[in-house]
Amino acid sequence: MSKLRLAVQKSGRLNEDSLQLLKAIGISIDNGKDQLKASARNFPLEVFFLRNGDIPQYLRDGVVDIAIIGENLIIEKGNNIEVVEKLGFSKCRVSIAVPKTSNAKCLADLAGKKIATSYPKTVEKFLEKAGVDANLHIINGSVEIAPNIGLADAICDIVSSGSTLFKNNLKEIEVLLKSEAVLVKSPQISEANQAILDKIQFRLQSVLAGRMNKYVLLNAPNNKVDDIIRILPGIKSPTILPLAQEGWSSVHSVINKNDFWDVIDELRAAGAEGILVCPIENMIQ
Repeated sequence: MSKLRLAVQKSGRLNEDSLQLLKAIGISIDNGKDQLKASARNFPLEVFFLRNGDIPQYLRDGVVDIAIIGENLIIEKGNNIEVVEKLGFSKCRVSIAVPKTSNAKCLADLAGKKIATSYPKTVEKFLEKAGVDANLHIINGSVEIAPNIGLADAICDIVSSGSTLFKNNLKEIEVLLKSEAVLVKSPQISEANQAILDKIQFRLQSVLAGRMNKYVLLNAPNNKVDDIIRILPGIKSPTILPLAQEGWSSVHSVINKNDFWDVIDELRAAGAEGILVCPIENMIQ
């Protein structure tokens, strides 16, 4: 039986979040400490634990079929690698930063300066687009130290919380792109393994849709129901059930988490009472 080969980061936050996502879609992985490969107990899947920077080449060569990887790395190294699904975690940005004492305020101010980075292709692309001629110093590792030792005037690196920049007396002056974890596939994936990937993608979409929404139950006087359902469109339309107390109904619906508090405020103003909010594990449409 064919097995789909998935690459994930060998260690770190992306590794942990990737394994948690597999668990959420019902795939159990037997992986011991320092294992480089593990098989799923209940799904035709093998997981390869690899260095993040090596994964794009393994995908191109067909060594693995799919991978969970940072979008920023696909932009830098992922020619001909298709993004199948954005996963909504491990969010960060690729940014230009300079010493706090620098007068540079934007990319144009770095003309003729030296920029240290692990993402040369990404930086070159944005420099060219901005019409800025700067010199790149390629570093694999702790890029943020480069200005402090006189190696560069600026850096370009991934930024999450900004604490690493702060500790190294750097300030962010330009965001080149925003990134998150993505599911990608090899250009050499077989037809049989594509069918397995389709099953994974269906499960992923159900879990991700659940994470993006909240299930809401509320009570409302019948003369307020029309106003309330105009606020709550639901998946198709809200569910309305009569309560034992005459003149009242229970309204059930789904709210996108990005709109959640604004909608709750509107519901309360429209007369909703006893509002209950529940997480959604999966949302299959």
